[in-house]
Amino acid sequence: MHISSSFDSGAIDVVDATVPGDIQLRIRSDNAAEFAQWFHFRLQDAKDLGVCLRFLNAGACAYPKGWENYRVVASYDRKNWFRIETTYDGAVMAAQMTPEAQSVYFAYFEPYSYERHLDLIGTAAKCEHVAIVCLGQTVEARDMNLLRITNAGSKTPEGQKKKIWLIARQHPGESMAEWFAEGFLERLIDQDDSVSRTLLEECIFYVVPNMNPDGAVRGNLRTNAAGVNLNREWQSPTVEKSPEVFLVRTAMLQTGVDMFLDAHGDEGLPYNFVVGSEGTASYSPRRAGLEDRFKSAWVASCPDFQTRHGYDKSRPSTGNLSLATNWVAQQFDCLAFTIEMPFKDNADLPNPLTGWSAERSKRLGASVRIPLLTVIDELRQVSQA
Repeated sequence: MHISSSFDSGAIDVVDATVPGDIQLRIRSDNAAEFAQWFHFRLQDAKDLGVCLRFLNAGACAYPKGWENYRVVASYDRKNWFRIETTYDGAVMAAQMTPEAQSVYFAYFEPYSYERHLDLIGTAAKCEHVAIVCLGQTVEARDMNLLRITNAGSKTPEGQKKKIWLIARQHPGESMAEWFAEGFLERLIDQDDSVSRTLLEECIFYVVPNMNPDGAVRGNLRTNAAGVNLNREWQSPTVEKSPEVFLVRTAMLQTGVDMFLDAHGDEGLPYNFVVGSEGTASYSPRRAGLEDRFKSAWVASCPDFQTRHGYDKSRPSTGNLSLATNWVAQQFDCLAFTIEMPFKDNADLPNPLTGWSAERSKRLGASVRIPLLTVIDELRQVSQA
């Protein structure tokens, strides 16, 4: 048997892989930080053998409660992923299967590769309504690409169009976030979709599908190549340590923001939900009403979204402005949400084969257009740019 992880987003430490029924592993930390939860590796030459993968340090990882009722994902072809039997005793996580092929991949969630990221940008750019903007480079000199999307020939003057921002994958191990962005983009540029056409008539969309390319390639859970958690950098990012946030933040200050969405994944809660900006000093009845209308429209149009489960609300004026949603909401006095998706499954609509998956993340991304359409007329009419 052989285990490897020297590929895009690969991450695992092998302790002992000599006995199929007791393969001992350790989940590797981020390259420059102590966050450990993401794994992605390949097992070879174990066909028809009863394999037990034991993750010895699961209980010492960043979010140990994330292993409760969690199941490892596996794939033979890296396209079709499925869940396998997994147990967790509070210290060690064990996953079992009998591989039906000579090669099988395992991961925390369905990976989203850098090559697919480039393909997504290239495919979107074929649409006449899409312009690619290179904002600059990451710590390791990868491009920070922004997609600017609108119908330039619409009747609405550019200066009156709503500025809608979507960013994804500040935390690189939350790969469902870029699947969400892919689903959103595919549907937004579909010229046969009347909702999308209406949105492009009235809005300019600014989409950053991957805020953390370096961390994604390295197989990090939460940080960039410099060991920085990007979603704690929005008050004072630096070119040296968090250029990804610095570049996007600078672009926002130039364009203005009328609505902001930040796509993430949550390790513990088996639901899709959003987090608002109620903790910011600028929060108002107007913003609260917009939040309620947006959420109500999403619940009504997409059964995968709900509002019963989520994080506790922040007390007034206690919001952490180093988080993207809070900083954007405070800076632009706009509607802003963090979108959270599960690593496990949606407990309201469970799928025993796949759990929450890439495809379901894409469909959720596509579905957000409906609540967007519901509130765009109530957003600020003229940007602050």
